[in-house]
Amino acid sequence: MKRYIAFLRGINISGKNKVPMAELKKGFEELGFAKVKTYLNSGNIIFSSDKDDMGSFTNQIQTKIKSQFNLDIPVFVISKEVLEDILSNAPDWWGNGDKEIYDNLIFIIPPATFADVFHEIGEPKKELEMIKDYKEAVFWSFSRKDYQKTNWWSKTASASISTKLTIRAVNTVRKIVGM
Repeated sequence: MKRYIAFLRGINISGKNKVPMAELKKGFEELGFAKVKTYLNSGNIIFSSDKDDMGSFTNQIQTKIKSQFNLDIPVFVISKEVLEDILSNAPDWWGNGDKEIYDNLIFIIPPATFADVFHEIGEPKKELEMIKDYKEAVFWSFSRKDYQKTNWWSKTASASISTKLTIRAVNTVRKIVGM
């Protein structure tokens, strides 16, 4: 069996899109997924399957969330292998422990592409943030104290492309890969 991770976008934020993790885990098991684990309360689900069809997984998960919780939630599914490859190709400036910098990994939900994201959000402010795309992810680091001045901070949440993105902090992604 192969390990996969599903990242759900925008659940359990400020009391909106409430999805209890125990119920979500049960829903994944009802879909036939094995060794289901959740991490944090923000829609990180690790599961196993002997199938290798992430498009089908995405559709199944979205349909289950709609029927179980009555929510239309964007879902990004990735294999553990691909996520490990992405992390092994992180730039030197990303995730290096600098407490002045906040490091995120942005996952681009298909059919959106990095070109779509970049076209809509634009260049990062060089003195405040850095980005590097790799596969279906974008490494994004920015100044903790000046995050509101960055170009990407507000736009990843408010631009029309925002529904095609789900973002996780470096420590969250590393923990999930280790689970």
